[in-house]
Amino acid sequence: MKSTEVATQEIVGGFNRCPFACTDRLRSAAFELWNDLSQLSLTIRSVVEAGTARAIDKTNGGYMQADVTLIRFVFVAALVSAGYFLRPFPALGARNPLFSAIIGGVLAVSIIFFETRIRKATLKTLIGGAVGSILGIAGATLICWIIAAQHALPEEFKSFLTLTLTLFMGYVGLIVGAVKGDYLDLTALGGIFVEKGAAKTHSLILDTSVIIDGRVADIAETGFLSGMLVIPQFVLRELQQIADSADSIKRNRGRRGLDILQRIQKKKGSSYEIVISEADFPDVREVDHKLIELAKQIEAKIVTNDFNLNKVAQLRGVAVLNINELANALKPVVLPGEIMRVFVLKEGKEYNQGVAYLDDGTMVVVDNARRMIGKNIDVSVTSVLQTTAGKMIFGRFGEDGRAAGPRQSNAVSQ
Repeated sequence: MKSTEVATQEIVGGFNRCPFACTDRLRSAAFELWNDLSQLSLTIRSVVEAGTARAIDKTNGGYMQADVTLIRFVFVAALVSAGYFLRPFPALGARNPLFSAIIGGVLAVSIIFFETRIRKATLKTLIGGAVGSILGIAGATLICWIIAAQHALPEEFKSFLTLTLTLFMGYVGLIVGAVKGDYLDLTALGGIFVEKGAAKTHSLILDTSVIIDGRVADIAETGFLSGMLVIPQFVLRELQQIADSADSIKRNRGRRGLDILQRIQKKKGSSYEIVISEADFPDVREVDHKLIELAKQIEAKIVTNDFNLNKVAQLRGVAVLNINELANALKPVVLPGEIMRVFVLKEGKEYNQGVAYLDDGTMVVVDNARRMIGKNIDVSVTSVLQTTAGKMIFGRFGEDGRAAGPRQSNAVSQ
């Protein structure tokens, strides 16, 4: 590529040195060729650099996985060797050390399985479980001192009671601490503990209403939704129940929701990832309350169209993304005095009023437009009313059949 650029520059230099031998058209074509080759060179260079970066990341990830596998293999080999040579079960493995080695291998595999499961837990859950178990064992130790001071109890009973109490309080502390770990505030520790991915975008949980609505698929395809789109299993069950309903309207809504999910899953891009969550809360009956509990558990936001769910989630401290609010925010801004062209569709409630609609569904109430029903007219905007249900625009049609205003607007409705 570099030699091609040099050759092209020499050709261009030759054209400049021989203006009488070359026409202006050939000279301009040479300049265009040189510019195209320069752009192609920059594009190839950027692609090669990006591919090299991805290869380095993939290689580093492969090295890390290989290191973890090697460590696990050494751990299993160490426990198997310890069981074979030390023979910790003399009553069973004194004559045959292979029995002790097998027990060591089973123990090592069990520990690795526990390690793979606990890696999926959040940092708050791990800290809460560790603190809870430590407090439980500390409390059990204090009680065991009191039990040891009781000389009236047999030694065997005291040993059994001490072991049982230690295991019980350690287990209870571990479970309670892990469950209540979500209430920990890691920022209070001065940034010592930061969960991986905390600086990235939060996960987004889709509820039933927003899936049936379907606009979330268009928003996701445009790239405005990034990160992880979580679809709970109980939402899928609710969609399936709606799709199997005897009511034709509900059945069509449920099938539309399933089609929207299939569309999102088929056209998923690099900006988002579809995840089916198996989490469920048997003690919670309502689907809306399950969504809130799931959002609090995984620190996610809820994407919904439900007004009531929006309010309840905000009261519970869960962030909500409302598609209707987004649609209202994206509607074109119209200022009083602007001129806009609308199609008068029907008669208004008041005398001599006409009603029109913009492309986004915004209602336009026009004075002096009753006789213009079924026609496209220019109206002058007098005021704009913003309500919770949407936006309403009030305008006036001139008595002489024309609307006067300072400037034209491109908003057109039909």
